[in-house]
Amino acid sequence: MRWKNLKELTVYENRWFQVNLADVELPDGRHLDHFLIRLRPVAVATVVNAANEVLLLWRHRFITDNWGWELAAGVVEDGEDVACAAAREMEEETGWRPGPLKHLMSVEPSNGLTDARHHIYWADEAEYIGDPEDGFESDRREWVPLKLVPDLIARGEVPAANMAAALLLLHHMRLG
Repeated sequence: MRWKNLKELTVYENRWFQVNLADVELPDGRHLDHFLIRLRPVAVATVVNAANEVLLLWRHRFITDNWGWELAAGVVEDGEDVACAAAREMEEETGWRPGPLKHLMSVEPSNGLTDARHHIYWADEAEYIGDPEDGFESDRREWVPLKLVPDLIARGEVPAANMAAALLLLHHMRLG
């Protein structure tokens, strides 16, 4: 049962996203208007050190009025390599420059509404270079024991699904 996107009309756009109205044909031939959001790719990065601690940011999201642990993340600029964007975001938001990044996973956090793809990377070493350039994005940055991740997620302290999935995969890879 494949839905067909016959055409889209842009309703609003800026440098980060577009809101489009699509004419969608359902498998039975009916049509429906469906709003969708077209987004730039998002690059995400973290580090798991030799002590199996993961670098996290504690931040408030005003949209949901919620606090939680997250990984450094941001949009990929035009022409920018995704892994380079992930390293840049981590450095800007945490003050830590990651060592060689490894691709962990790519996810579509809300594919019923948006085409967003989040590309998540990790490293097993990083160098502290100083206070974060974008320190305003989080209340604090901490090395959190990876063994605590399942409990943090269960308590709702990692509210973003993409971050929870990445942290659980890192937990599994490093701790079994």
